[in-house]
Amino acid sequence: MANEFSGKYSTFQERCGHFGGIVLRLMKEFPAGHTKTIVADQLSCSATSIGANASEARSAESRADFIHKMQMALKEAREAYHWLTIVRNCGETSIEPIVDLLAECDELIAIMVASVNTAKLNRKMNQLK
Repeated sequence: MANEFSGKYSTFQERCGHFGGIVLRLMKEFPAGHTKTIVADQLSCSATSIGANASEARSAESRADFIHKMQMALKEAREAYHWLTIVRNCGETSIEPIVDLLAECDELIAIMVASVNTAKLNRKMNQLK
């Protein structure tokens, strides 16, 4: 399925920034009310924190610091996925953009899991030398 995210960005940072921006745009369009009050802050914070934490990981002072910062980005991505699921299930907005955001969030999670696993493996291999 082609969506707004398909093949558009060349770097992980660009993808994270675009994802956060799309979530913020969606929250502007979300109907006012109790659900928006509960969800908007949580989703907006977690979705935009993914890229912020991943950016910090790029400047990590050590492999352990990189792993920690990427795990923080991963935690935020999983939280964003949770809130997007709630938005999808509340029935107050069009489902298609939410499905695309969930798919992109899932891909960002997969990238970060692979990155953390690779960093952990490399750390272990270096300890064995």
